[in-house]
Amino acid sequence: MMKSMLAKIRLFFALPEARILWIALPALAVIFTIDVIYLPSIFPVLSGGFLSLAAVAMTGAVYRAAKVNQKTNVERTQLKAIILAMSDSLILYDDNFTVLFFNPAAEKLFGIGAGELIGKQLTPQDAEKPRLRRFAQVIFSSLAPTMVSRSAAGTYPQVVDISFDTPSAEFRTYTSPVADEKGKLFGFMKIVRDRTREVALIKSKSEFITVASHQLRTPITNLYWTMESLSKDTSLTAETQELLKNGFTSAKQLRETVEALLSISRIEEGRFGYQFEETDIIQFLGKIMEEALPQARRVGISLFFDPPKEQLPKLSIDPQKLSMAFVNLLDNAIRYNAQNGEVRVAVEKLADKPYVQVSVRDTGIGISQEDIDKLFQKFFRAGNAVKAQTEGSGLGLYISQNVVRAHGGTIWAESEIGRGTIFYFTLPTDPTLIPPKEVSMEY
Repeated sequence: MMKSMLAKIRLFFALPEARILWIALPALAVIFTIDVIYLPSIFPVLSGGFLSLAAVAMTGAVYRAAKVNQKTNVERTQLKAIILAMSDSLILYDDNFTVLFFNPAAEKLFGIGAGELIGKQLTPQDAEKPRLRRFAQVIFSSLAPTMVSRSAAGTYPQVVDISFDTPSAEFRTYTSPVADEKGKLFGFMKIVRDRTREVALIKSKSEFITVASHQLRTPITNLYWTMESLSKDTSLTAETQELLKNGFTSAKQLRETVEALLSISRIEEGRFGYQFEETDIIQFLGKIMEEALPQARRVGISLFFDPPKEQLPKLSIDPQKLSMAFVNLLDNAIRYNAQNGEVRVAVEKLADKPYVQVSVRDTGIGISQEDIDKLFQKFFRAGNAVKAQTEGSGLGLYISQNVVRAHGGTIWAESEIGRGTIFYFTLPTDPTLIPPKEVSMEY
């Protein structure tokens, strides 16, 4: 027990923080000795008590400091081990773009040693140097061949996808400011994730769907037209005509699914090809509703259109693409409605925002709150919708969402089971709110 205690004391006094005690404790002992020799007896007692308290307080303070430093050193060692073992590149630079830290993963990714960069101030002109080009384009992402921002301006971390061609590479960067204890900015931390293989796998999957859909498109179209032509032949028996009618319906559904898959591939690759033009939104929606009227009447659904009370400005839209989104909402409202139900379309100018809002309200089966959040996912169909209509790809709302977003708007739904659903989407009245160009979807 005593040996263990002495060992702990020796270890304590061996700590760097305890070196001050090597001087302070002997000094206190000398002072006490002087007091004993030269002062009356009462004073050494008082002095001894005071010096003992001072020695205990000093030793306690040193012990606490040693514990804190030990914990800090352990945490620093652990943090260093984590950073050095990171598979993602970690770069730290100050507000003058002088590199402060460059981990081993970054050395491997960029093929540059940390010793070459730490302490070096980067400038956009470094992108002209072959050895530093790719690294400089990551730091100054606007210089990269292809750069897509995945986060809103002014929010952190700033997430940016960067693509390179020669050699091919896909990076995602996360940039966050670094401040001192007083909140003063002194630099930035950038994490670079190499997503080349991941994106290549996703693109190969998308390319497979595109190629397969293209290959299926021609024979399905031929089958569709053949079935349609034969179904009009009045010389056929009623049984044969019924079979052809079913075949024609199936061919039509298959063709629509193939077209939807092709549209999704183009949307996700950022090449859907929008052509915006100024359009009277009231006439645009009214024409589509007129075309949907025969379908609604066949199933006993009433269509109503509530135009705005005030005159709306012309909107910049792609009529072909936006019609896909609106037709899908209208078709769903008719298909999943109650018997003798109604569909009501309304348009209004939002009072406090530069947007027009369109709503499609039905009196149908409704959607559960659990399914509302999944509505716009690819291939998702609500359980009650599947029971009501077995046919359906679950792609329409996904396409509609992306079309509305490409127009600078948003789309959402409100619903109650058995009471109907309302789909809303907005379109900006200010053309500058429309995204300037298509970008590939976030993988």
